[in-house]
Amino acid sequence: MAAIDTSPLDAEYRTLTAGCGLLDRSERGKLALTGAGAKEFLAGQVTNDIEALSPGSGCYAAFLTPKGKMLGDLRILDLGDELLLDTERVALQTLFDMIRRFKIGYDVELHKRTVERGLLSLIGPTALQIAARAVGPDGAMGSAERTAGPAAGVLALPDLEHANMRAEVEGLGCTLIRTDVGVDILCAASDREAVCAALLSAGAQPASEAASEIVRVEHGRPRYGIDLDDTVIPQEASLNERAVSFTKGCYVGQETVARLHYRGKPNRHLRGLRLSAPGEAGAELRLGERVVGRLTSAVLSPAHGPIGLALVRREAEPGATLTVGDGETHAVVVELGGKPNMRW
Repeated sequence: MAAIDTSPLDAEYRTLTAGCGLLDRSERGKLALTGAGAKEFLAGQVTNDIEALSPGSGCYAAFLTPKGKMLGDLRILDLGDELLLDTERVALQTLFDMIRRFKIGYDVELHKRTVERGLLSLIGPTALQIAARAVGPDGAMGSAERTAGPAAGVLALPDLEHANMRAEVEGLGCTLIRTDVGVDILCAASDREAVCAALLSAGAQPASEAASEIVRVEHGRPRYGIDLDDTVIPQEASLNERAVSFTKGCYVGQETVARLHYRGKPNRHLRGLRLSAPGEAGAELRLGERVVGRLTSAVLSPAHGPIGLALVRREAEPGATLTVGDGETHAVVVELGGKPNMRW
């Protein structure tokens, strides 16, 4: 295969995988729930164990149709004074409508936060150090952090996805949130530019969404609205471990999810694809003459060349070679799992 030029994003990719890149993701959908019944209510609507959360923790979950199909996914953060719900913008209205419809009878209030809150993402192995530098000597909140020093408090943020803490950047209140690839910073929308400038001064480098998509695909993380839609059951997308509790109380769609987990085999699986040439999202994938799926995410990785994600039928097992689109491109099916960047 001829060499493929990946140079347009090479520098940004190196920043995101060897240093720390900064992206503005304030456009993501954000809601909040307050009230004594917030956790009890939300626990009956989403797949993960909300009632087990405590301030400073969070989880990933999905919300489903009664038949177990995904209407969206979301990150839920227990900020102490509210539950912050962070979702893809494409799923925001559906999430809002679901909460507004079913919260009747619960002590819970729904608040819009999309326009009110900014969201900045630090991505890369030095993200936590950059966040600590931006917080500086006077920026951590709470007596424990002040005793050890604010920067030390940031560096001690648990290495658990969704762990969060209050802090100040340039005297501006923020929440730092652990992610699988770095740290997110939630702040007031009016403070976003100042916080962004402080993070850049602390050593972060600007990065694009296109570069971050390469990292996402390398990590095998599906994205709702791109890889996932309302035809997908969580297990098909390998989300059970991250997003589903099988010990919590009832929730919408639970019967289908539990039955498939304990008794059945999903007809489709989320897989990685090693492509012989750059692919285009939406292209048909065929095993022999049979269509087994469509390419959903396709990126050109400086480390691995053309790769992608797709939900493919279970007969397209890891190691199988698929025909992509018009037949000039082929793809080898890769099982996702293990350490990022080691599976390709």
